[in-house]
Amino acid sequence: MKSDTRNKILETASELFYKKGYNITGVNEIIEAAGIAKATLYSHFSSKEDILLAYLDSKDAELLKNIKEFCNKKTKGNKRLIAVLQFLVPFFQQDNFNGCWCIRTLAEVPMQNQKVRLKIKNSKKNFFDFLEHLVLENKPELSAKEKKQLTNLLYLLYESAITESHIHNAEWPIEASISLLEDKLMKG
Repeated sequence: MKSDTRNKILETASELFYKKGYNITGVNEIIEAAGIAKATLYSHFSSKEDILLAYLDSKDAELLKNIKEFCNKKTKGNKRLIAVLQFLVPFFQQDNFNGCWCIRTLAEVPMQNQKVRLKIKNSKKNFFDFLEHLVLENKPELSAKEKKQLTNLLYLLYESAITESHIHNAEWPIEASISLLEDKLMKG
């Protein structure tokens, strides 16, 4: 029961943080939307920042799970690498698409908040590590330098596509990123 309540609080806070932002979402709003008492919230999380840290962990775990499943449905090789960017199309098309939760959160926390900044940095590193493994697994013929360059390119294309599609509220940044990656992979 305790974990069900914790999950409900986290799901409620996640929706609000992603939709409205961390700073504008108050603890009382989370309590009201979750239909719980203040004491219940604080028996599961010691602060709003703790909820935020759990939110970031939850979103990142969900992303890695979903993108791995999406990519693994594609044929090994170039198609699996391109799938990383194709994954963004249905993500963008969701009614509640509001960009990258890490970047949104980073923009809201002061530079002095090293705990949250480190969490976001580690999240991005975990995603980069996933891409690095994907490149290694799908392009074994490349040299170590070429693998590193391709991983860097894939990471930057993904990050810019998600950010720019959010800014412009358009799919063209994702499509352009896919096209750039396809060109790169064709040329070798």
